[in-house]
Amino acid sequence: MNDNVLKELYEVVLSRKETPSEGSYTCYLFQQGLDKILKKCGEECSEVIIAAKNGANTDTENEICDLLYHLLVLMAQQDIPLENIFAILKERSLKIGNLKKMRQTDRNT
Repeated sequence: MNDNVLKELYEVVLSRKETPSEGSYTCYLFQQGLDKILKKCGEECSEVIIAAKNGANTDTENEICDLLYHLLVLMAQQDIPLENIFAILKERSLKIGNLKKMRQTDRNT
C-alpha cells in the first residue's frame, strides 16, 4: 500500500457520487443524504473510542479506517476537496512545538 491510498479512496467516493453504482454502499449513503452520513460518522467515532478504551489495537485500527472512509464520504457530500484538508494539516504541522499552557482542572468537581 502507498501514501496515495486516501487520495485513491477519495477518488472512488467522488466517482460514486457522480456515477451511482447499484449495490454500492457509498451510493446508498449519498442517496440517504447528509443526516445518514453524519450519523455514520458519529457511530464510527464512538466505535473508535470504545475500541481504544478496550485496548484492542487491531479493532481500533479497523474502526479508524471506517471513520476515515465515512469522513471522506462527508467531504464529498459537502464538496470539500481532499487537497484542502492536506493543506490545513500541512499548515498545522508547521506549528509543532507551539505548546499551549495547560490549565489546572479541578477533577473533584
